[in-house]
Amino acid sequence: MTVGITAGQFHAADGVEDWRCLYHVVSAHFPTGSLARGIALVDEIGRLADEAQQQHLIIDLRATGVTVSLSLRDIPLARRISAAAKELDIPADPTAVQLINLTLDALAGADVLPFWRALLGYGQVGDDYLFDPSRRGPGFGLQPMDGARPQRNRLHVDVAVPHDQAEARVAAALAAGGHLVSDAHAPKWWVLADAEGNEACVATWVGRE
Repeated sequence: MTVGITAGQFHAADGVEDWRCLYHVVSAHFPTGSLARGIALVDEIGRLADEAQQQHLIIDLRATGVTVSLSLRDIPLARRISAAAKELDIPADPTAVQLINLTLDALAGADVLPFWRALLGYGQVGDDYLFDPSRRGPGFGLQPMDGARPQRNRLHVDVAVPHDQAEARVAAALAAGGHLVSDAHAPKWWVLADAEGNEACVATWVGRE
């Protein structure tokens, strides 16, 4: 098993064209058109995961498709899942994956994180990030502030999208009435806001290595 690889190295590998890196995971979406076809694909993914002794994948089965998430190091399993989907004549849609986090600006993160952990029933990673143990809800992170910032929302949405879809997502949000707050860190992230100034970020893996 390959360990310690970067998102760029993952995307440079052969046979992973169906997959997109979103922060700490890679995801692929396979539109099935029916629950029966989705179950057939999930059965095959389960068999492959058992063979690879992989217990840390996430599978989301819906009537319309299957979304699979793996760690960056799982290139061999990603290849085999893509091959299995092709055998079942289920092409991937790389544009259909994303990862959403809620981010709270905090002056004293150690004081507020226990509240949010208890309220959400989440687990904790490090000093500034919470996660849904069931892997169904969005992540929740803290962003430190140097000082109070009145007249600015303290909670914003971070949307991680495929690196080759980010500019289109930003353009769509701007066309829908938003405005650009900052692109100083693009393509790592763009800061956007709605018509009332509520902010959100569109993020990719590019520039995080």
